[in-house]
Amino acid sequence: MPLQDKHNPRREPIQERSKRRVAGILDVTAQLVREVGVDGVTTSEVARRAGIKLASLYRYFPNKNAIIHSLAERHFSNLRPYLEQFLENFDLEEGLDAMIDAYAQFYRSEPGYLELWSGIQANPELNQLDMEDLNQNVALIVSRAQHLFPNLSEQELAALAMVTTRSAGAVLRLAMTVSEDQAAVMVAELKMMVKCYIRQRVVMSQAQQNPSLAE
Repeated sequence: MPLQDKHNPRREPIQERSKRRVAGILDVTAQLVREVGVDGVTTSEVARRAGIKLASLYRYFPNKNAIIHSLAERHFSNLRPYLEQFLENFDLEEGLDAMIDAYAQFYRSEPGYLELWSGIQANPELNQLDMEDLNQNVALIVSRAQHLFPNLSEQELAALAMVTTRSAGAVLRLAMTVSEDQAAVMVAELKMMVKCYIRQRVVMSQAQQNPSLAE
């Protein structure tokens, strides 16, 4: 059975009341993940904290994995607007800084984010979901930015996007585990690294297209 079918909510909420109920379930799950980690979460405790019966919880989510999966998807949904806003102008100065700052703040402040994603390599389902989100972001970057990099092939631009986003994500997740002062230094270095890499990659592509530029 496909991952999406196995772990999506048993039914998608349509009415506002149901949407609020699902959001509340995910909120208490995030707090539980922060307190006890993913392995310590139980559906019975989620239901108790959400103030609903276990049977009611199962109306929306068939099992614990479905709740965790939906919580992870919510993380991605909440982060994507920052990328889309950056891609509107593709400003490598203030725009890039603002996007990285927004991601860093989200990673550090979102309840349960650190605990959920710190063990991603040990969870094949979350690892697959993370890769799906990465591929979606890469496709979005390629579709929005290809006209800005006419000297890069679609494959080259996709590789640039994947290396940049994956590297940035790794640094930002690492920054969650250190002090705020250390994290600020790491984020500043990340901004410099991303800008230098993108600019150098463009210069290299231009030189390949026109060898006289490299002389």
